[in-house]
Amino acid sequence: MRIAVTGATGFIGGAVAAAAEAAGWEVVRFARQRGAGLTYWDLTGLPPARLPVVDAVVHAAANVSDWGDPRLFHRVNVLGTQSVAEAYAGTRLVHISSSSVYPWWEPCINRGEEEVASRHLNAYGRTKALADIEARRHGNAVALRPHGVYGPGDRTLLPRLVNNIRRGQLLSVGHGRVTHQLTHVQNLTKAVLSACQSELRGAVNVADAGPVELGEVLRQVLDATGHADVHIRYLPLPAAMALAGAVEALSAATRRAPRLTRYGVSQLGRQRTYRIDRLREGLGIEPISTTLPDAGKWLEHGA
Repeated sequence: MRIAVTGATGFIGGAVAAAAEAAGWEVVRFARQRGAGLTYWDLTGLPPARLPVVDAVVHAAANVSDWGDPRLFHRVNVLGTQSVAEAYAGTRLVHISSSSVYPWWEPCINRGEEEVASRHLNAYGRTKALADIEARRHGNAVALRPHGVYGPGDRTLLPRLVNNIRRGQLLSVGHGRVTHQLTHVQNLTKAVLSACQSELRGAVNVADAGPVELGEVLRQVLDATGHADVHIRYLPLPAAMALAGAVEALSAATRRAPRLTRYGVSQLGRQRTYRIDRLREGLGIEPISTTLPDAGKWLEHGA
């Protein structure tokens, strides 16, 4: 099996490339950096003049952030997806989407693979939804929708959580009993490799075997990273949304990225659980449960 991976130097793209090579596959690593083992492709520009022939292309490249220039998000996430889909029009396409495509204003309670929402709180959610649509227009595509991807190589989710500790306290949103269905990167890479060989089309939720309580997740991460003495404080959801709105308004005026966003509050403070029947039955993946005891090692080694 020979596949191409966009965003191959990122967390998810790198994990997919490594998993494919471990399975004995040949991997073409697309990246917007130049270097050994990489094939240059900046998704805001033209594709390479000579595209390598592959059996499947995994589109993991994206602009991922709570905040930023909407035009850049559109160029990378929407137009970039169009470019990949057009360049590999006759090739199996596995698109890495996001649970952010679902409605932010309501809890996700065992949500199935519904159509993307029409309203979003930020450019990331809006452009990932549009990219999801663009990818599924491809004649032979599947869009994988993970929630809260974590694991070895994570540069965002767990590092950001630990970096938000202030004065022996971690401020979170809602309450400790709100449930989330996170996605270990191992579950995602298994789904990707299966999708490369599958004929399944449409959208597929990708998540751990079952939901976990937010308070339990935060406590495990804090304990595993040497912060057992840190107290978790929860800000009520309405107050957190109001505060985030004020912080965003100030950031728009000062042009400095906000430390708190309405998108982040909505993702953290409401239940986010998903139906994974298509993952199990369509792709044949039995996901592992949420596991965090090694979080300290991931962050320590930057692995």
